[in-house]
Amino acid sequence: MNEREMTPEEIEAMVAAQLAGPPILDHPAEPTGVPPIDWRHLSPADARAAWTSLREWVEWFTVRYDLPISLVPPCWWKHGELVEELSALHILHQASFDSNDTGFGPIGWHERLAQAKGRLQRAGSGCTSGHDELKPRSWAGATDEAEWDAWIDQSHAS
Repeated sequence: MNEREMTPEEIEAMVAAQLAGPPILDHPAEPTGVPPIDWRHLSPADARAAWTSLREWVEWFTVRYDLPISLVPPCWWKHGELVEELSALHILHQASFDSNDTGFGPIGWHERLAQAKGRLQRAGSGCTSGHDELKPRSWAGATDEAEWDAWIDQSHAS
């Protein structure tokens, strides 16, 4: 077999291709899924749509996964911690089952759901037979402002 020798240009192109590594796959410019809801800064104009979307998903989710009231009570929307947890799960579910997902999303969703169940139970405990109004924590008057001002004027690096 008579193999032809490569030209210097061909050798240079081959080495450059090997150094460059495998081609980088194109990914969509938009992030997978939907952006998370920042309930703290949600505008009144966006509130109705966000709450409606979350409620529809929570009702589907609790039926689909046969979750007991001890995890997600009917008054879930009156508990800030449950709203945040369920909202995070909602966004994760959408991202995990997005058509741009590489295939690991569904198993990742179920792994995270297993981790979240304990947090859901703690957040919704006490409301299995009706809503138990929680007294929200308040910072009113809890911080000595002079002490705080002195504290933040130091680096506390040592």
